[in-house]
Amino acid sequence: MSLITALNRRYATKAFDATKKLPEDIVAQLFALLRLSPSSTNIQPWHFIVASSDEGKARLAKGAGGNYSYNASKILNASHVVLFCARTQIDEKHLQKVLAAEERDGRFATAPEFKAAAHNTRTAYLKEHQYSKKDVPHWLEKQIYLNMGGFLLGASVLEIDAVPLEGIDQALLDAEFDLNERDLTAVTAVALGYRAESDFNAALPKSRLAADDIFTII
Repeated sequence: MSLITALNRRYATKAFDATKKLPEDIVAQLFALLRLSPSSTNIQPWHFIVASSDEGKARLAKGAGGNYSYNASKILNASHVVLFCARTQIDEKHLQKVLAAEERDGRFATAPEFKAAAHNTRTAYLKEHQYSKKDVPHWLEKQIYLNMGGFLLGASVLEIDAVPLEGIDQALLDAEFDLNERDLTAVTAVALGYRAESDFNAALPKSRLAADDIFTII
């Protein structure tokens, strides 16, 4: 599938066929999309709660009550739902875990001095956001959206239907999964599966601003 085809295929799925489940090989590729996503300085400030059982999806659907009740059926009928969580802070333990993973994976094998450089660069960016910009939670949340963008496109390449769900009660889900106790917070979710025949949005043409409105070529 070409990139343009995948971009045009992707849309916000409004209704899932609850009888259709993602095959395991597709799930494995979706997990790889999440794990291999880029992040600023490779800081990887995320955690993912993945629900595929009825019980798991019901727990996530607790966050789609009240004003967000329109999203409950998407969560319950999807094959899989991913809750994207961000770290609320980056401590030395996390920095060392990332550094150890980089060393384990061979990033410093040919130039051991790069290990200190990688750690110092990551720490410098973190301190900039801590003390100059004072926006660490916002910076970390931006990495989640960077991940989600690639995830949605990758799902389309795999011919999987998906919808991002910002309409959830993050605080309720924080409590449901004890996220704050782990220095995590819920940010957004993505429901995945196969579209239902009743999904009105599947047949609507894609609409975007004209190229002349959004590109300046210099």
